[in-house]
Amino acid sequence: MTNAQVPDPVLAGYRKSIDNIDAALIHILAERFRITQAVGEYKAKTALPPADPGREQEQIARLRRLAEESELDPEFSEKFLRFIIDEVIRHHERAREE
Repeated sequence: MTNAQVPDPVLAGYRKSIDNIDAALIHILAERFRITQAVGEYKAKTALPPADPGREQEQIARLRRLAEESELDPEFSEKFLRFIIDEVIRHHERAREE
């Protein structure tokens, strides 16, 4: 049996932890989008704009600080958050059209 065929218990342990974290991330994102969907519906009913650039900038700055404190690349965290914000705005725009 070669090393490629023998399961590495250390690697398997790391991968199990990564899999658990990935599952938690998906559940957290799903909950976040459930809440932002409610926000979008509220904004549509009250004729508020789908985007709030001031709030977005505050959130990005706050999460960049959190990323730095957590030793996570703040550029990555901003790109990740921007991706989420853009998707939320798209949902809010769609709610406004319904």
